[in-house]
Amino acid sequence: MRTLTSLMGREVVTEGGRTLGSCHDVRVELTSSSLRVTAVVVGRRGWLEHLGVRTRARKDAIAWDAVTRIEGALIVVRDDAAPEELVNG
Repeated sequence: MRTLTSLMGREVVTEGGRTLGSCHDVRVELTSSSLRVTAVVVGRRGWLEHLGVRTRARKDAIAWDAVTRIEGALIVVRDDAAPEELVNG
């Protein structure tokens, strides 16, 4: 079992090896009996969101369903899940 804070600070990369940035926050959904992670928030704008400076920018969040594995200090996501702004920016 992982804690939400154990995801913070990990590098988020695509399966192809592109670095998207660090995980600055996670988005969760409250169900009737638990919390369910819905997205990881990455990049510079994600850090600002974590600090409460910006509103939620969808392009800085990667759906949790796109996470293929967590290994070491990395969160690996599908190549097609990476927003263009993160890949090229």
